[in-house]
Amino acid sequence: MTVKTLPMTGELHDYVVAHGTPPDEIMRDLIAETERSLPSDAQMQVAPEQAAFLGLLARLVGARHAVEVGTFTGLSSLAMARGLVDGGKLICHDISDEYTSVARRYWERAGVTDRIELRIGPALERLRELPEEPHLDISFIDADKTGYIAYWELLVPRTRPGGLIVVDNVLRDGRVISPQSDSDKAIVEFNGIAARDERVEVVMLPIADGLTLARRR
Repeated sequence: MTVKTLPMTGELHDYVVAHGTPPDEIMRDLIAETERSLPSDAQMQVAPEQAAFLGLLARLVGARHAVEVGTFTGLSSLAMARGLVDGGKLICHDISDEYTSVARRYWERAGVTDRIELRIGPALERLRELPEEPHLDISFIDADKTGYIAYWELLVPRTRPGGLIVVDNVLRDGRVISPQSDSDKAIVEFNGIAARDERVEVVMLPIADGLTLARRR
């Protein structure tokens, strides 16, 4: 089989980002504040091209009902909320008031506060509060890696046919080839489960640290 891929150098990555829809002033300010005020945790923020991709996906599926697991300072949720149809709602799950206090300020500045409901607490418990019938148009999982399988099992049956589940960090900086930590091993296990799940069509994309895109059959 012919392999068609390119090594993503820093220069080529800059080119890719420069030739997509750029983040606006609000997003740029959010990125800068996160990097400035939370330097040791800023790597948890999605890449700008991931945010743009999430917003585009939400628009493509005409998302009205959306879920995010792991909000941090709110870049991904801001992008998704902007992609919802009028009257749409994004339910965000996180355990940190500190991180999400930043998110709330930028949601308000962007005028999307009415589209977002933030639920603080363990996502495994709060996701069970969602209606059980298939109704979700798009979900984004980007939280504790050891919880991915449990989140997946709660979200797949709640996703409507044609709806999407997007999962971040599925390459673990390449360590899925030789997992080291418990989180690495958890992602390897998750990747196998997602790939074999007959309820969905799955493609893994080498965007940032790897994104799995799953469409409910």
